[in-house]
Amino acid sequence: MKILGIESSADETAAAVVEDGRFMLSSTVASSLDLHKVYGGIVPEIAARSHIEIIIPVIKLALADAGCGWDDIDAIAVTNRPGLIGSLLIGVLTARTLAITKRKPLYGINHVLAHAYANFITATRLPGYTLSESPPRVPALGLIVSGGHTQVMLYRSHADYELLGQTRDDAVGEAFDKVAKILGLPYPGGPSIDKAAQKGNPTSVKLPNPKLDNRYDFSFSGLKTAVLRAAQQLAGKDFTLPSTELPALLTESQKADLAASFQRAAIDILADAMTAAEKQYRPESVLLAGGVAANNSLRETLSRRLQAPLLYPDIKLCTDNAAMIASAAYYWQQTADNPYELSVIPSL
Repeated sequence: MKILGIESSADETAAAVVEDGRFMLSSTVASSLDLHKVYGGIVPEIAARSHIEIIIPVIKLALADAGCGWDDIDAIAVTNRPGLIGSLLIGVLTARTLAITKRKPLYGINHVLAHAYANFITATRLPGYTLSESPPRVPALGLIVSGGHTQVMLYRSHADYELLGQTRDDAVGEAFDKVAKILGLPYPGGPSIDKAAQKGNPTSVKLPNPKLDNRYDFSFSGLKTAVLRAAQQLAGKDFTLPSTELPALLTESQKADLAASFQRAAIDILADAMTAAEKQYRPESVLLAGGVAANNSLRETLSRRLQAPLLYPDIKLCTDNAAMIASAAYYWQQTADNPYELSVIPSL
């Protein structure tokens, strides 16, 4: 079964063809990231305009790379929740139109849950990918970490899953972005913090590890504020100093130490929750997914602290892509959505 996946929930316009949920025939991603860097984050209106311009060429390229015509496609899957409303609308309206005109079943997909299904892609002819040899075994735990989401999932089967915990304020990726901005590091913050941390001392600055009533919930807002206060102190200033003035007052060594200390603290928070979940639920495997799953320190820490096999996607499948959408649709498919009625749900 060949499924065309379409993803447009944020700033990436993506299309992919995946066969039987695991064999990736194509994966095309066009990002408008460079347009947003100057603003330090995604500007919804710019993202939506970019989707309008590029979505049809991206879909055509994904089909061509897969060697498929429309007669070869068995279904269309599209992200319809959650995400930026303008961005979601472009993808969903395009998918609805194609489903009607090409007479294909249509499946609306939850973007957050679909991230884990990048781990189910185990084969491809495309160059430059490193994939797991076999799909995850269930029951499985999932840690979904990105700029918009931080969630711990329990998967008993594809149809039976449970949200164990999630962030109560900032997602971990959002915290990386905000700390990077405090330190004057480029957007997106994840890669910038990771790079700077390589030159820093992760024990140089003591930062909090919040404890919540639900041990699988997270809070990164206080950690972000603690970094700000530590940076102000290192700069010889008090809390009244605007964060925008900090980068010019901090040395490169101080920035590296703050980045390393923050990264260690954030990863310890995630790892503590996952080790507790593993002890309680005894999973057959643990799935790491989402943009922050590309962080090498997070991968190494979880691999060291967990007993169950840790699976994570190729770095190119950690960030938003359409292959995970197509794979998720294969495993979830039940009743197709009405292409005349499928709507977008920005928040869940």
